[in-house]
Amino acid sequence: MTQAPSTLQDTLRRARRGRRISQLELALELGVSQRHVSFVESGRSRPSRELLIGWLQVLEAPLALSNEALLAAGYAPAYSERHLEDPWLAEADHALEQLLRAHEPAPALVLDAEWNLVRMNGGARWLAATLMPAAADLLGQGPVNMLDLLTHPQGLSRHVSNLSDVGPRFLALLRREVAAHPSLLPRVEAYEADLLARLGTTAGAGSRAGPQAQAPVLTTRFRSPHGELAFFSMFTTFGSPHDITLASMRVEHLCAADAATEQAMRALQR
Repeated sequence: MTQAPSTLQDTLRRARRGRRISQLELALELGVSQRHVSFVESGRSRPSRELLIGWLQVLEAPLALSNEALLAAGYAPAYSERHLEDPWLAEADHALEQLLRAHEPAPALVLDAEWNLVRMNGGARWLAATLMPAAADLLGQGPVNMLDLLTHPQGLSRHVSNLSDVGPRFLALLRREVAAHPSLLPRVEAYEADLLARLGTTAGAGSRAGPQAQAPVLTTRFRSPHGELAFFSMFTTFGSPHDITLASMRVEHLCAADAATEQAMRALQR
């Protein structure tokens, strides 16, 4: 059975509840009455285009969802969606390439909101091919999704030595992202099933664990022919993007978490 498309009212209510903001809190942020917020959410009142844009910004709605809401209200979209190779995005594209090169020889990759691999540097290619030789054939043959690489029969997660720590926490992150990007759900469910098969009932523990002593950053440890490689991640995003493509982009920088990993990366430069 085909699911009926969401109305503007459904979208606004879900976005507000997802942010855990009450109608009164939203009204105060927007400078309108709580009654007006209630009327808009119930379909009894139609917001102006300016109010609706501000409304969606307060709720931190993804730009693509904001465009859909504007169209549902009968207004023109507010945000463009161009290919990264479009001349209009040339400066942003150049910035991404600079970030990838600057992080060599350590791995860095550009991901979109659905974890599709958009770009990667030499360090990332080396790591992928080292941990998953089959990836050498996959990379460069079309779109590759990082979640698919993790759940592949010979996938990257098979080489994670601390999966019981990293896996549940990564799953908790993905579950939060599904709220903003529902199209992620099938891949997130596949990742959860893979974790359950390998870790049992502890697969979901990361999202339920109480306070405990933890390292300052979450480190992923990989078994490799070069010994254990340990990395933590940092992410770079565009500040206040007004294009859907740029809003979806993030650069993941993998940083060596110990001296042995740093030495292995430096050996790549020789």
